Amino acid sequence: MKKTFSLKDPAKADQRVIEAIKNDVRKYAKRERRKPLPEGFDLWELQCRVGPEAALSEGRPFKEVAPAIDAVAAAGGATVYVEIVAVAAKWPARLQRTEDGIQATEVPLTPGAGVDN
Repeated sequence: MKKTFSLKDPAKADQRVIEAIKNDVRKYAKRERRKPLPEGFDLWELQCRVGPEAALSEGRPFKEVAPAIDAVAAAGGATVYVEIVAVAAKWPARLQRTEDGIQATEVPLTPGAGVDN
């Protein structure tokens, strides 16, 4: 998703427009995460950029997209640019203490099946 949203709509209150934008972003993220993963990957990583326009957008983690939209609106911007690209990724390695020192192991995908440190 690479889209510039208008923050002003004469027929709606500004807060309702902002909430609608955030809802569209959440729906898009949910839709992207439902897509089947390529072989050998564990999750979809969402690479996000938010700003008043495409040239001024900054990279952010997905959980900071909604506050960034609020910040652009609070600064008085007329538009907000949101870019979200889903990239297949693997779980990060987890550090585990062994007799030989610290060693990286893969994170198990099932909840509650973690490796003790």
